[in-house]
Amino acid sequence: MRITFLGTGTSQGVPMIGCDCAVCKSADPRDNRLRVSVLVETKGKRILIDAGPDLRQQMLRSGTTELDAVLLTHEHMDHIVGMDDLRAFSFKHQPSRAVPIYADEPTMTAVRRVFSYAFAEKKYPGVPKFDLRTIGREPFEMDGIGITPVEVMHMHMPVLGFRVGGFTYITDAKTIAREQLDKIRGSEILVLNALRHEEHYSHLNIKEALAIVQEVRPEQAYFTHVSHLMGLHAESENYLPPNVRIAHDGLVVELQEP
Repeated sequence: MRITFLGTGTSQGVPMIGCDCAVCKSADPRDNRLRVSVLVETKGKRILIDAGPDLRQQMLRSGTTELDAVLLTHEHMDHIVGMDDLRAFSFKHQPSRAVPIYADEPTMTAVRRVFSYAFAEKKYPGVPKFDLRTIGREPFEMDGIGITPVEVMHMHMPVLGFRVGGFTYITDAKTIAREQLDKIRGSEILVLNALRHEEHYSHLNIKEALAIVQEVRPEQAYFTHVSHLMGLHAESENYLPPNVRIAHDGLVVELQEP
């Protein structure tokens, strides 16, 4: 299994518009963060998790020319608003095909609202084609690949993380219930959001994220959804344990197939 971090930033990205802090002015490419997304390649399939506003740039930068499915964690714009660019994956095929989209019902409702033109009875030529496949909290299969949803709370909003074999991906969490933590245990790689050092009302800060890593004990953890308030990437290794790293855009990690 191959994991590519397409974006590791917050809803505003890094650098942030109008900010002249050391992180936003950094020449280190690891401090430049597009909105959060990952590409999972397993068993010959390519699965995108979240399709934010930087999707086009992420697909071009990673050289991604095919997608087999998209998993959506929740309805916030930094996670779905780039879905219009998924049409490129439909119309390269003749006849064109709809892109399978997996999400829970509240997220699907938002997709239908935001991209209403894609579901109109009379469609304008060239609109994206989506094959909406609503999921709940139970494990499901996609082309023979087992996927386990993990519910976390983003303040008062339920958000889905996903586990595929030894890989678990969670973003926009503030709290995770005990029974959901049990779904994470045994992960070889855990990706978890960690916004900054100071506490935040709807996101884990680094102290809280480290506590979850200590609780579930993955072999390796990577923090994502990182803001400029986390500080310079180059300094992060000074305060993190050996099995924890802050991810950066373009990072590729590999693990055994499930």
